[in-house]
Amino acid sequence: MKMHSELRKHIIDFLNKGLRLDGRAPLEYRKPIKVEYDISKSAEGSARVQIGGTLLMAGIKLSLEKPYPDTPDAGNLMCGAELIPMANPEFELGAPGLQAIELGRIVDRGIRESHVIDTKKLCITPGEKVWGISIDLIPINDSGNLFDASALAALAALKNTRLPKLENEKIDYLTRTDEPLPLSDAEPVSVTVCKIGSHFIIDPTEEEEKVIDARLTVASMKDGTLCALQKGGEETLTSEDIDKMIGIAVEKANELRAAL
Repeated sequence: MKMHSELRKHIIDFLNKGLRLDGRAPLEYRKPIKVEYDISKSAEGSARVQIGGTLLMAGIKLSLEKPYPDTPDAGNLMCGAELIPMANPEFELGAPGLQAIELGRIVDRGIRESHVIDTKKLCITPGEKVWGISIDLIPINDSGNLFDASALAALAALKNTRLPKLENEKIDYLTRTDEPLPLSDAEPVSVTVCKIGSHFIIDPTEEEEKVIDARLTVASMKDGTLCALQKGGEETLTSEDIDKMIGIAVEKANELRAAL
């Protein structure tokens, strides 16, 4: 606790001067912001995203499934994260912990609520058979800000996805067709804005994440429309805080979107 208290004081002292410990401005992303497509030949779609020292992979697998009872004529969507010790020594092998569950849910909500996937076009037989989309998120190196990197990687992997060959209701996973997923051009991107003391920052490092008071992950579309909000951290946010954080997130989303 004492170590965190000293780190927090040090970070705030720098922020009072308009700087971060790594020399960035409060509202500046680390460089490079890089997206690589089609990194896995065994997935129907894949991407690798780098933001500074944070590196994360996303993969898409498609399967034939029974639709959910409340959406009998629409495809299914699932999103999960696996936090492995290779990425961060604080991660442990085994069942997904709270951090992995939250990461998967935040990415899922941004994609689902934006309606970037036309799930109606994934229906094969209403009430019986649809395409199911599974998004797997795997950090390779966690140097902070997995939320933004994961959302960007998931979207890139979806854009890279091609349906496998379907013949006699059997999937040939070895044969990828040229048919992409039915995606709109909404391009939902998430930006996480963090509050430390009276300061707002984006793209927190691992050290900064340990001392934040609150964070707000904002998923917005290319036209600025909001599609999902998720608060984290122990401290409360005022309505003025939320307004400022949303404004920052919508503006900064274009920097991430440009990497696509």
